[in-house]
Amino acid sequence: MISIITPSHNSSSYISSSIESVLSQNIDDWELIVIDDFSLDDSVKVIQSFVEKDLRIKLIRLFNNSGAAVARNKGIEAAQGRYIAFLDSDDLWLPDKLEKQIAFMKEQRYPFTYTAYQRINEYGQVIGEVGIPDRVCYSDLLKKCSIGCLTVIYDTDYFGKVYMPLTRKRQDLGLWLCLLKKINYAHGISESLAQYRVHSDSISSNKINAAKYTWRLYRDVEGLNLFKASYYFLHYAINGLMRTKFPKIARLIGMLK
Repeated sequence: MISIITPSHNSSSYISSSIESVLSQNIDDWELIVIDDFSLDDSVKVIQSFVEKDLRIKLIRLFNNSGAAVARNKGIEAAQGRYIAFLDSDDLWLPDKLEKQIAFMKEQRYPFTYTAYQRINEYGQVIGEVGIPDRVCYSDLLKKCSIGCLTVIYDTDYFGKVYMPLTRKRQDLGLWLCLLKKINYAHGISESLAQYRVHSDSISSNKINAAKYTWRLYRDVEGLNLFKASYYFLHYAINGLMRTKFPKIARLIGMLK
């Protein structure tokens, strides 16, 4: 069984679409664990309407706003499935996502996989595609986080349950790095099997905050010394600059599909 972890905070505008994308999967051996992080809108009411219709959908409520790391970890803790997958409350999966990715993992015996994905706007219109490398190792990921959280599945039969570091941002990268300390590579599927929603009003602030938390992750979670942290952060910054300011050049050298 696949356990899908979905943190939710004030997501009433999009959570229905996210849940519907799980219900539309070509396989049905899954459970969806939605962790509401003290929403103040109608999120709980919307989620509860799905819970009442399908026993595979479960709701965990937090009564203090604790952040995505705590919410996801609560979901991982409650998970009953062999495979752990992640889907945020405003993102979507294409119908064959689980079927293709689980088959890939079983056939190749890969315990940690990810896929390419599309970028969509607030209205669900596709605005781009994010390509991925065929495989990444620990040092690759320190230089550039090329793994989208909404695409990841890891196998608890291999790793056991592995949790996210308790940081407000970049906790997903922290988990990927933790997994990659135990294997040589994570492997990717080049086909886009998910859709990441971009919110135009928060792009700049998100990039600034992501940079701050990436540095903290290097120093406080990974324990990198100042020289190594600076080395990897320089690569991270250059890669980010190329993707946002010079996308055509980035495509030519393989940063974007």
